[in-house]
Amino acid sequence: MTQAPPPINATKHMKKLMADHFLGLDRAAREGSPKVAWCTSVGPAELLLSMGFAVYYPENHGALLGATRMATEVIPVANAAGYSPDICSYLTADIGAFLKGVTPLTAAYGIKSIPKADVLVFNTNQCRDVADWFGFYARHWNVPLAGVCSHRGLGEVKRHHIDDVVSQFKDMIPVLEKVSGVKFDIDRLRETVRLSKECTVRWRKVLEYAALSPTPMTFFDHTIHMAPAVVLRGTQEALDYYDLLLAELEQRAAEGVAAAPGERYRLYWDGMPVWGRLRMLSETLGGLGAAVVASTYCNSWIFEAFDAADPFESMARAYLELFIVRDDDYKERYIRQWARRFGVQGIIFHDAKTCPNNSNNRYAMPERLAQDLGVPTLTINGDLNDLRCFSDEQARTNMEAFAEQLGEQAA
Repeated sequence: MTQAPPPINATKHMKKLMADHFLGLDRAAREGSPKVAWCTSVGPAELLLSMGFAVYYPENHGALLGATRMATEVIPVANAAGYSPDICSYLTADIGAFLKGVTPLTAAYGIKSIPKADVLVFNTNQCRDVADWFGFYARHWNVPLAGVCSHRGLGEVKRHHIDDVVSQFKDMIPVLEKVSGVKFDIDRLRETVRLSKECTVRWRKVLEYAALSPTPMTFFDHTIHMAPAVVLRGTQEALDYYDLLLAELEQRAAEGVAAAPGERYRLYWDGMPVWGRLRMLSETLGGLGAAVVASTYCNSWIFEAFDAADPFESMARAYLELFIVRDDDYKERYIRQWARRFGVQGIIFHDAKTCPNNSNNRYAMPERLAQDLGVPTLTINGDLNDLRCFSDEQARTNMEAFAEQLGEQAA
């Protein structure tokens, strides 16, 4: 039986932060102050925070629906309302849960429902689905909808791309002022961008600890501890949390603590997590001596371009430099860089049925990277939320065969 890795003590504090976050949103929605803004996870959160909104990230709720395995039960409700089973299962799970009147926030925090939005703000740098998703709620609640229609498939991020996004950010301001009753203040925006940049710096340091061998933290830990970088960036609480986590990682590294005891193989994960099967995947790979040390997904909350001196341009650049927005040449260079730095011996691609924008295996990228890096690749078929698209038995068999391949290569 494989030895279980020691728990990360900072997790207790993170759970309290998340409870405070959701309870605060619930209180704001019930009392009407501060106003509640919904925001896509890599949208213009800094602008909303600087104008005093309580910011809610529905993709985080979508991940909770997946992790609690409620998603598969509620997705058919959204399908019956006209939303295709082939589109984003965050969208269909969230809308399905809303139509059914259920949420995992009830069991976790005693919250009866998701917070009603006073305004919804999206950024299509991830996909068009977020605009359709937010549009459902804008129609249902008859509240304003604002957003950025982003450029995609970018190689080099050019001046006209940045200028376009900056203008779209600025176009939102009158709407946000009207809803919030707060006048836009450039100095408040600068301070929020500064805090987000500091969060980015710390989150990157957390991820970089996985370059150590043995790694003190794996991708499966990252998917949990990224939560403050997603929902609390732009706040001091996020910085304090990552300072706490970094101190613990420093100690784990000094003591040689292995997040995957008996680490033999170091892997890279590309694509979305399979939220409802994180434990199974972690335990299976750990039992095979494999540690997933890096991923494109968790790196999505590294926004190195943020600059408080020029908040609008730096926000635009940061949200345009995101991995998912780029072309395949850029993505391959990025994965090669991280794979080499982290000593990766193999790459797992997750082909998520309902998330083509975050599935990079469909146009021969695994074959090109295998040739360039000289490492084997494995594609796991599944989905971020819809477990009807995922087979435990098939995934285990494929991972076991992959471990044999890694062993043969290492011999």
